[in-house]
Parts: sequence; structure tokens; C-alpha cells
Amino acid sequence: MEVAVYNIKGEDTGRKITLNDEIFGRDLSEGNADHTLWLDVKQYLGNQRQGTHKSKERSEISGSTRKLGRQKGGGGARRGDINSPLLRGGATVFGPRPRDYRTKLNKKMKQLARKIALTSKAGDGVIYVVENFNFEKPCTKDWVNIAKSFKLEDKKTLLVMNELDKNVLLSVRNVPNALMQQATDLNAYTVLNNDAIIMTEGSVAQINENF
Repeated sequence: MEVAVYNIKGEDTGRKITLNDEIFGRDLSEGNADHTLWLDVKQYLGNQRQGTHKSKERSEISGSTRKLGRQKGGGGARRGDINSPLLRGGATVFGPRPRDYRTKLNKKMKQLARKIALTSKAGDGVIYVVENFNFEKPCTKDWVNIAKSFKLEDKKTLLVMNELDKNVLLSVRNVPNALMQQATDLNAYTVLNNDAIIMTEGSVAQINENF
């Protein structure tokens, strides 16, 4: 698959670059693509969770243990002491406990999910390849101008570069709907969670070679 190469002003340079069909042009009807993506996204989001949620159970509530009323004949539930879950300020029944949400997914499955995600975006025509660039200093306006050149200022946009550029990173991270990542750090969730992807030529070469 060949796509046009643009400059940062959104102008077609007249050059083409090849996107590896094994990565960007897979047949999504083969195998179980949706399930593969679901497993990878579930694992990614689960691994982001701290799992520190906790609510107090009956034995952890501070309060008197005196029985509030007689066992029978009161006309209400047998609620026991003031720590009862039936009363306001009482304990929580089957509340959340700290737990680990991390799961395992084999390396080949994660690689496949990433390829499926990139293929999906390429099929939607929302991958734009630009010439390699850098900023002399951090400047959010420079990134906004690039986004405007591709009419992406109002869309969630992922910028993929072949290496970390601190000035570009500082410029992009000030924009709420923009994210910059190195090609080696790409994952299926990040790819799917953005409306459009801008890739530098260097990052495309890196993906074609290493993915």
C-alpha cells in the first residue's frame, strides 16, 4: 500500500511511501480480529488500574455493638447493631476489596492486535505521513498549526515519531485532544482511541521494519 507524503503545512510533496501490507493491509475478515482486539484492550486498560478501591465491611465500622431492638415483635428487620448495612452510615455488603487487575497476553497476540488496529485506521484513510520534523523550542502553536493543516484540530490525534523529541513532546502534550508516542511504544488501544494518526517518515520505516 502506497500513501502520499506531506510536509508539515499539509502540502503534498509528490512523493509516496510504502506501508507494509502485513501491518497496514491485513484481511480483517480472517481469524477472530474483533476478539483479539478485545483481549488486548482489556489487558491494557486492566494494567492501568491501581486496584486500591476499598469499602468498609461490618467488622471495620466504628460504632456501638449494642443491639438496637428486640429480636422479634418490633415490626422491622432484624438489623442488630448500628453498624448494620440496613442503616445509614453502616457497613457495605460485598463491597470492593483491593485486587490486582493485571492479566497476561502472549507477545504474538499483542503484535497481532496492533497490526489489526493499524489496518483498521489505514482502511479508514485517517493515517497521514509527513516528512521528518522537529521544533527548535517547545511551541504549542506550532503543533496546532500542523493539526490545522490536516483539518484535525477538533479531532483526537496521535502523532507517531521514530524517536523522542522533547520539544515536540512538550508542545503536543499541552493540547487536550493530542498525544505523541514513539513508534516502538504503539499499542492497539492508543491507535484505536484516536480519530487520526500522523506519522513521520522515520516512524513508518521503523514500523515497516520492526513490526
